[in-house]
Amino acid sequence: MIENKNILIIGGSSGIGLALAEHLAPQNKVFIASRSGNAVQHLDIQHINFDATQDDLDTSQLPDELHGFIYCPGSINLRPFKGLKLEAFQFDFEINVLGAIRSLKSVLSHLSASGNAAIVLYSTVAVQTGMPFHSSVAASKGALEGLTRSLAAEFAPKIRVNAIAPSLVNTPLASKFLNNEAKIDKANERHPLGRIGTAIEIAQATTFLLGEESSWMTGRVLQLDGGIGNLKA
Repeated sequence: MIENKNILIIGGSSGIGLALAEHLAPQNKVFIASRSGNAVQHLDIQHINFDATQDDLDTSQLPDELHGFIYCPGSINLRPFKGLKLEAFQFDFEINVLGAIRSLKSVLSHLSASGNAAIVLYSTVAVQTGMPFHSSVAASKGALEGLTRSLAAEFAPKIRVNAIAPSLVNTPLASKFLNNEAKIDKANERHPLGRIGTAIEIAQATTFLLGEESSWMTGRVLQLDGGIGNLKA
C-alpha cells in the first residue's frame, strides 16, 4: 500500500481506473482526469474534465509534485484484418498511444519534481501472444510497450516506467464480449486459471508498480493474464 502520495489517473471514472481510484483514495491525494466525474463523486478525489484524444490537460489544478501517473483509456477493437479500415488503426493509435503521450507531456515536470515518481501504462496480452482479430489493438499497444521501455531508459533514475499487459478483464470496456453467461463461460475456459480478470486485481498490481515494493523495477511489462499468454488451457 502506498500512502500520502499525489497520484494522477487519466481516465479513472470507470473500469480499472475507477477500481484504482477507490483503492488509492483513502490513503492518498488522487486526481482523476476524464470526460465525466459522475462515477467518482463518492470518492475524496479531485476531478479534472479532460478528453485524452483532444484536450490539453489543465495542470493548474495539480500540485507541483506528482508521485504517480496512470493512463487508463484504451480500446478493444476486435475484427478481422480485412474488415478493418485504416481509420480503425488510427483511432486505436490515437487513444492508446498519442493520448498517453499527450497526457504525459503535460505533467512530466510535475513527475520530475517529486524525484521519485512512477508511471504505469496498460498494454494487452495480445502483443506478446499473437491472437486473431487483434491486429489493430495489438499494433497500438505494441507501440505503447516500446514507449514504456524507451521512457524507462530515458527517465531513470528519477522516474520509473512500467506497464501491465492483461488479458480480458471484466470491465465496461469489455462488456460487449461478456454480455451473457455463454460468453463469460467461454472466456473463462480460455484461461488456464479458469476465469477472466477483475478490475481490482489490475488495480492491486498497479499499486505494486507505483509503490516502494517495486522500487528496483523499471522498463518491464508485467503479464497479468490468467496464464493465457504462456500456457495452454
